[in-house]
Amino acid sequence: MKLSHFDYELPDELIAQSPAARREDARLLVHRLSSPDRAQHATVADLPQLLEPGDLIVVNDTRVRRARLAARRTSGGRVECLLVERLGDLVAGGAVGSRSLWSALCRPASRLKVGERLVVESGVADTPVAQLVAIEREQRADGGPGPHWTLELLDADGEVPRDDEALVERIGDVPLPPYVERAQGPDDEDARRYQTVYADRLGAVAAPTAGLHLSDALLARLAGRGIERASVTLHVGPGTFRPVDVEDLGDHPMHSERYDVPGATRDAIERTRAAGGRVVAVGTTVVRTLVAARDASGLPRIGSGATDLFIHPAAPERAGLDVVDGLLTNFHLPRSTLLMLVAALVGTERTLALYREAVEQRYRFYSFGDGMLILP
Repeated sequence: MKLSHFDYELPDELIAQSPAARREDARLLVHRLSSPDRAQHATVADLPQLLEPGDLIVVNDTRVRRARLAARRTSGGRVECLLVERLGDLVAGGAVGSRSLWSALCRPASRLKVGERLVVESGVADTPVAQLVAIEREQRADGGPGPHWTLELLDADGEVPRDDEALVERIGDVPLPPYVERAQGPDDEDARRYQTVYADRLGAVAAPTAGLHLSDALLARLAGRGIERASVTLHVGPGTFRPVDVEDLGDHPMHSERYDVPGATRDAIERTRAAGGRVVAVGTTVVRTLVAARDASGLPRIGSGATDLFIHPAAPERAGLDVVDGLLTNFHLPRSTLLMLVAALVGTERTLALYREAVEQRYRFYSFGDGMLILP
């Protein structure tokens, strides 16, 4: 399968720069696989009527870390660091010998030097609030420098922080996607709206955006209609924004992300299936998790793991999509792995036809945009 099969034209003004006033006010393009030539136009608020009692929605309960740090070199140059993943555990209370080490993307990465100390400053009078020490640069398989650095996080006094996660949440900015433009940087409202209402387990650097449409009130209405909810965790990494840049999809190096499937979620899926209900994934991250964890019975294995599955229409992993019956998702970037996953479920030509219809109907695209519901 070729990369060029996943192109579509999108006017810049349809890239949403802010979310709908209320989460469930987002528009919803409904596509039923049993009626491939028709689409229904609704809103996310209609979801309880679009689903049936006995259905199960599965959400991703990852929590987005305020992982973007603005730092200054001793030379005065500016460096932006995105703390992608914590490496090892810091013992609470700053135990002797503990270190707060992180895998990070830094910009510009090429100018950093091993051992260099960066000062993280707040926006108020450039007050130092933390320090970052460049430990080593990741090496690619071919021996060249990779994009990631290992950084050590220290407090403003150069000491091991007593609670490094709390420090990052206090000094960092929410890592909005690159296509969401903020001249003054993200604000508190961005931090609230770029987080699902059920976010629980800290570790993502990007939101599972389909879940941004679900409010507490809407979840209560779904429950009142007899639609159950279960959770998985997949910590979304920066690779979710990485475009595919090779023409042959089989040559694309897929990023890896960590996931966890609780026993209660496997039980809920098994119970729903036995009763004839449908399993509807809220977001491509949930699909990726359930397919990666799927066992021979068609149910997800309980426990944690990491997945680098690249699910596209020609991938053998496409067979595992029977673990879900439906999908609530956003409108994704051209040539993205997320668009290709949707195409694996719907079909490439039909997916692009739906995207063209969404453009014609002036739907809003990407993370803060509108949604699409795929049902049997």
